[in-house]
Amino acid sequence: MAPARLVCNCPSDSCSETQRQKMKPTFFLLGLSALNLLAGCGRSHVTSSALAEAPGTTTQTNMTKITKTEAEWKKQLTPEQYRITRKHGTERAFSGEYWNNHEKGIYRCVACDLELFTSDTKFDSGTGWPSFHTPIADHVGTSEDNSLFARRTEVHCARCDSHLGHVFEDGPKPTGLRYCINSAALKFEKR
Repeated sequence: MAPARLVCNCPSDSCSETQRQKMKPTFFLLGLSALNLLAGCGRSHVTSSALAEAPGTTTQTNMTKITKTEAEWKKQLTPEQYRITRKHGTERAFSGEYWNNHEKGIYRCVACDLELFTSDTKFDSGTGWPSFHTPIADHVGTSEDNSLFARRTEVHCARCDSHLGHVFEDGPKPTGLRYCINSAALKFEKR
């Protein structure tokens, strides 16, 4: 069986075998970069005991849920907000509006306006996404996320179930958790 051959996009397919060999590491690195981006902003699954000990996170809530049709969400949200919050998307690192925001205030759910995090719990994780160590009590829920070949813990709004990001066990004290949140899922209210 012949080895796979990289296809040249040159008009006459004139790339030499040497040029193709030089392209292989580039494609390999591109593939690794894409997998890293797809995996979001972390690498681990948070144990239920770590979440149980952390203030503010819930797997169940008595909060009145907001439900809307997909058409209603599409009308309310921008295309990027819809992709992130309703389709469980991830924005590129260092591209969001709030990753480098240092102002004092409250971060709310972009879809239902529920208060999620305060600026006092935000820290610079170096990941390129807004990161927090503690959510506002019972306003953030979690669920297991086994997509993209990784086992992670998804973070969602407790009221409207909008996807916010993921939580990891590599954060600072007092919780040791890092809530890695997409800027497109948030709106900031300066205080």
